[in-house]
Amino acid sequence: MSFTLLSSPLQGFTDYRFRNAQQKYFGGIDTFYSPYIRLNGKLVIKNSYHRDLLPENNDTLEVIPQVITNDAEEFLFVARYVKELGYKELNWNLGCPYPMVTKSGMGSGLISNTEKINHILDRAHTETDIIVSMKMRLGYESPQEILDVLPILDQYPIKNIAIHARLGKQLYKGGVDLEGFQNCIDNTNHKLYYNGDITSVAQFQKMQQRFPSIDHWMIGRGLIADPFLPNMIKNNTLEYPKNKMEVFSQFHDTLYEGYSETLSGTTHILLKMHHLWEYFSVLFSNPQKVHKNIKKAKSIKNYEATVKEIIAKES
Repeated sequence: MSFTLLSSPLQGFTDYRFRNAQQKYFGGIDTFYSPYIRLNGKLVIKNSYHRDLLPENNDTLEVIPQVITNDAEEFLFVARYVKELGYKELNWNLGCPYPMVTKSGMGSGLISNTEKINHILDRAHTETDIIVSMKMRLGYESPQEILDVLPILDQYPIKNIAIHARLGKQLYKGGVDLEGFQNCIDNTNHKLYYNGDITSVAQFQKMQQRFPSIDHWMIGRGLIADPFLPNMIKNNTLEYPKNKMEVFSQFHDTLYEGYSETLSGTTHILLKMHHLWEYFSVLFSNPQKVHKNIKKAKSIKNYEATVKEIIAKES
């Protein structure tokens, strides 16, 4: 059965530089979702969001913009903005688990508010012709939350609902709730995409067997930790390429150069790379040691030397 692989957005990680580099060196992802646009009450698009969505920064990629909001005016404003850039679809994030988002009644903190969801979807579908898709969790406190909202979603021509099979309050801890996801399949007319813990080819195949009706699969943190993964899934192989470290090195250098151009000051650049290595270190035979050594690199010179050494040892 043919299937589609999607990159689930991760704030601060899967921006256009990451997306382009992943596509260039590894491939395997059919569609990328951009990290969400958050307006905080001001109807103004930040430069960083604008740069991330500019068509010239995504010219070889299929990208779907995302918004996080609990306000109809904000939703409509972003819908008009992305349409002007040439996008036809806007993904609405009701999945983000981070407390500073959920406490504001957004992301997975909005799932229990069926009235507000209905109001925003009603206005989105009557006042704009943007295609709406959604990214959700099973709920914030309980998986009953999504079951309560699914009948409302069924009233609208939503393109699809991607569900991360966890609760918001779990963040990324604990296992995924596969029963909870099955309940969603059984209780909606909408097309569902699966998201959550696809971190290896074997894990992907296990999920495929568990949910034979699903043909769209979303990879989030697993993509940052192992950018080889989508291509390996597509080619049904457990083998990394012989020149694994050479490819990773080129990928890393492209990202590093890109961020060095965009970010101001060495502190920002190092912080960005340190965060990425929290994930990248998993690719190496001693992840803890690799991550520890990277964290110790407090200057650009040290950082470059450390990366070189880590890659040389693994090659």
